[in-house]
Amino acid sequence: MKQAIIVGGGISGLATAWILREKAREQGIELGITLLEKENRLGGKIWSIKEDGYLCEWGPNGFLDSKPQTLDLCRDLKADSRLLRSNDNARKRFIFSGGILNRLPENGPSFLKSSLISWPGKIRLAMEPFIPQFRGEEDETLAAFGRRRLGEEALNKLIAPMVSGIFAGDPETMSLKSCFPRIAELESEYGGLIKAMIRLAKKKKAEVAAGKAVASAAGPAGVLTSFKGGIQDLTDILAAELGMTIIRSGEEVVKVSKGDSAPWRVITARGELHADAVLLATPAYASADFLEEAAPSVSAVLRQIPYATMTVVCFGYERNQINYDLNGFGYLSPKQEKLSTLGTLWDSSIFEGRAPKGKVLLRSMMGGACFPQYITLSDAEVESRVRADLEKTMGITAAPSFIRIFRHDKAIPQYTVGHGKRLEALSELLEKHPGLILTGNSYRGIGLNDCVAAANRGAEEAIEILK
Repeated sequence: MKQAIIVGGGISGLATAWILREKAREQGIELGITLLEKENRLGGKIWSIKEDGYLCEWGPNGFLDSKPQTLDLCRDLKADSRLLRSNDNARKRFIFSGGILNRLPENGPSFLKSSLISWPGKIRLAMEPFIPQFRGEEDETLAAFGRRRLGEEALNKLIAPMVSGIFAGDPETMSLKSCFPRIAELESEYGGLIKAMIRLAKKKKAEVAAGKAVASAAGPAGVLTSFKGGIQDLTDILAAELGMTIIRSGEEVVKVSKGDSAPWRVITARGELHADAVLLATPAYASADFLEEAAPSVSAVLRQIPYATMTVVCFGYERNQINYDLNGFGYLSPKQEKLSTLGTLWDSSIFEGRAPKGKVLLRSMMGGACFPQYITLSDAEVESRVRADLEKTMGITAAPSFIRIFRHDKAIPQYTVGHGKRLEALSELLEKHPGLILTGNSYRGIGLNDCVAAANRGAEEAIEILK
């Protein structure tokens, strides 16, 4: 019987193990699967913490239903009946700028009426169709793309907050092609974003009339989706389906090396295991440590992928303590506003059941690539800064009755300039190490959908090796 070892018990590792098992069964392959997780708790950065009637997400709070990967997984797990889609409030998103919360415009007329972008900024945006197409071979940063196509104001008030909200990243260092490949494709194919929107709108209208569908110009949209018990329900279901015959939690991997009786040997704090395939569903820096001896060139490239810090702060209030309409998703803040927080999500407005009746839950983010030093702040300093920001943005002067602070020293991988070249190098290097597979969010997408898509790719690659 062939053996596969998966390292990492987060969503990437759990999904990889489940998909690999199902594919092996479909193809009649006798396969032993072992998943190793150093922590006693499974789920990685997915952790739904329930205290005092509140449901706080330690990490991600859901996935978009516009991509099929996670929805398909939920259906295969027969867990789709437990899904919880966000309220209509989630469509309303805000940017804090000029001392007020400005709703992000959703169409042309609302954009013209919006005070978020000044009239000179709007005129600059309107010039976008006349901006020459990017012809360079180098990897363009998100900031360079924003300045070139949309102008400095749009970069500061639209692109930079979006980058901090999604990646906790710095647009001056992040790669356009790696972070938002769809946007790079639109410029290449249509010559500009507005041209692409017009062309794709016409195409969508024609295809909808013909009973077909097409993606929007801005890329996939969709409804934010979670579970009634929080996003941890997904990892709990996967863990229960796999069972303890496959999962070995509380077992830390020390290193991965070439084997004698089998192609690979995985050494843990408890002993060693042998495998025909090893799938590392761990962060790039952890995988680099495992492979230092067996594949030093792979390890060296993995160490070039940086990570941003993040501090997540949950505040609970009595609803009557907040004199602000919380009918929305929340807001992001440009760096120029000099707030300590990157933004705040109105979690109890997004999903039902996130706060007790008559109360609300707000979740603020601090740190990121631009402010790595914030990870060292004391709890008292974090609370003070978040309260100051909420007073400035939403006029909240009351003290929260519920506070939880979660720190992530290495929260989100950063797809900085050169990330595509690093992936190409890894692909070439891994050809020399058959049976070694890298998966997870360090490579081709950081979201939950991306992790599940990567799990599918990793499982398919493993099946080809294990046939």
